[in-house]
Amino acid sequence: MPTHRALQRAEDFCRVYDLSLPILMAPMAGACPASLAIAVAQAGGLGGCGALLMKPEAIRAWATEVRSSTNGGFQLNLWIPDPPPQRDPDHEARVRAFLGTWGPAVSPEAGDASPVDFAAQCDAFLDAGPAIVSSIMGVYPAPFVARLKERGIKWFANATTVAEALTAVEAGADAIVAQGMEAGGHRGAFEAGKAGEALVGLFALLPAVVDAVGHRVPVVATGGIADARGIAAALILGASAVQIGTGLLRTPEAKLAPAWADAIAMAQPEDTTATRAFSGRLGRSIATAYVKAANAADAPAPAPYPVQRGLSQAMREQGVRTNDIDRIQAWAGQAARLAPAEPAADYVRRIWDEAVALLS
Repeated sequence: MPTHRALQRAEDFCRVYDLSLPILMAPMAGACPASLAIAVAQAGGLGGCGALLMKPEAIRAWATEVRSSTNGGFQLNLWIPDPPPQRDPDHEARVRAFLGTWGPAVSPEAGDASPVDFAAQCDAFLDAGPAIVSSIMGVYPAPFVARLKERGIKWFANATTVAEALTAVEAGADAIVAQGMEAGGHRGAFEAGKAGEALVGLFALLPAVVDAVGHRVPVVATGGIADARGIAAALILGASAVQIGTGLLRTPEAKLAPAWADAIAMAQPEDTTATRAFSGRLGRSIATAYVKAANAADAPAPAPYPVQRGLSQAMREQGVRTNDIDRIQAWAGQAARLAPAEPAADYVRRIWDEAVALLS
């Protein structure tokens, strides 16, 4: 029966990656404290670290902390760098003026934000020696992939289309994380400018990716999965495991700003929207007052990444300090309302047990 094959596929994945259950914590940059990864790993799943904003020493420290309290089950994730942004001082001035109506005045220098050195982060990944390194927004350079292979570190590549999945497998990816448009946070499209063009839902994308690459590598499903029904459906459609982000954000180990956690609890699918207003890269957020205003036709278009991230930083930080949802970078997926306020380990174990019951 298909259900039997689905469970067997998940069991095979768990055996390869030394897991007790096929649930991965999404590596959410800025929302992946070690405490959350530890809880997921202790439940038998895979912890995750979105290291985009972390300096090498912080990456090593995070890995050391998680490893000290678990069996070492975690993934480290990086964005593949975009080409340098095209700057437009006049347009940035209009964006700064708009942002100044939502938070502190924004200086011209705020847009000079630059990413942490990517090569140094990659070196820190190798030093940390995780079981899995993952990517989003593209594929790792071939020399780094070769270094991963030499050390026996597996590479999981995020893909938002079948074409991206094929590209990643050809580049040496050991698994594909198929990201549906329902996913909270940043859309993992390989080309930043085209992130809004191919918005494919997970349960259309997943079987297509499985058909294209599933005979070569396992496929992990992510985007809009937060309960047993989503897990069971993903496994039936060919996934070997699932990755959960928003579903974990109301757990105490996530340490989220209370206003953000409360907004997630109340959000129906239509209460989230895709926006570039926080970082310049397309991502799914709660449709807050700021997001609605920034997405309006009369608002200045966001600056490119990472310029917009620098310009919006003061407002975002003020939002966290004052617990103001309308100024917080409140990423959330379309299944946000399913996120429970219960300990992460209990949540992960519960939804897996319920999924097994559905599939049995």
